[in-house]
Amino acid sequence: MNKIDLKLLMKIAGMDGTPKGAFNIRKNSQLESRASSENIIITSKTDQPGIDIHIKPGTKKESVHIPVLITESGIDEMVYNDFFIGEDCDVDIVAGCGIHNDGPECSQHNGIHTFYVGKNSRVKYSEKHYGEGDGAGERIMNPQTVVHLEEGAFIELETVQIRGIDSTKRYTKIIAGKDAEAIITERLLTHGKQSAVSEMDVILDGEGANARIISRSVAQDSSQQTFYPRMIGNSKCFGHVQCDSIIMGDAKIRSIPEISANCADAQLVHEAAIGKIAGDQILKLMTLGLTEQEAEEKILDGFLK
Repeated sequence: MNKIDLKLLMKIAGMDGTPKGAFNIRKNSQLESRASSENIIITSKTDQPGIDIHIKPGTKKESVHIPVLITESGIDEMVYNDFFIGEDCDVDIVAGCGIHNDGPECSQHNGIHTFYVGKNSRVKYSEKHYGEGDGAGERIMNPQTVVHLEEGAFIELETVQIRGIDSTKRYTKIIAGKDAEAIITERLLTHGKQSAVSEMDVILDGEGANARIISRSVAQDSSQQTFYPRMIGNSKCFGHVQCDSIIMGDAKIRSIPEISANCADAQLVHEAAIGKIAGDQILKLMTLGLTEQEAEEKILDGFLK
């Protein structure tokens, strides 16, 4: 691990070295290092790039880290990661991808993560994306996340795009069974000429299922963003979609929340807002000694937390 690797790991996974417990670090399309634990087993796929993560029933208060690093220009990879989580678990999964591109060619990571969450299990999944480097080559990430929730299962998805990603197309799909619950929190920042598209399908199949989508974004300069979250209620269920965006400079944002009810007992709500930073907020912070730029940054940091 060199200084660039360590910086990327801290940015995307909060790692300052080898983490405790199970982990899999992928670098430049190759396995860098791996460790399993007694309850969390990680193995390489034999038919395609990627890994299988098996978490034994009853596993609690354990974590697994699976960060991806790209530090070479011209890499274009597709990775398939499958998570098999047994019944009655409570685990944290920390993913994320960091790209450092100093070269002229595009560096691209495409990943498909599929979760099978067992009955009454709880999972928190965190995924951060970050890009840097002085090269002319773009930094591109296209993640897909598919989640199957069995009866009483719960998942919290936290997806964050920090900075430096030139283009991203993100797709999330969740199928919730009886009394299952999903919370999706998405935070996104684009600047320069970057573009971001985020699509979601949350399907509430089982009676008593519920879900929340909370999307917050900031578009700066001439960047472009499109959000298309869709909530479908097929039974007695509850769903809420909330999209809030701050637009700056010459940026463009489209927010298109959609709700569909196929059952008379489905309760679905959506709301969306796009606006500028309020001038009185900046003035208030400037009276405390901040410059206008510092005040603006403080407001944006608070909005995206």
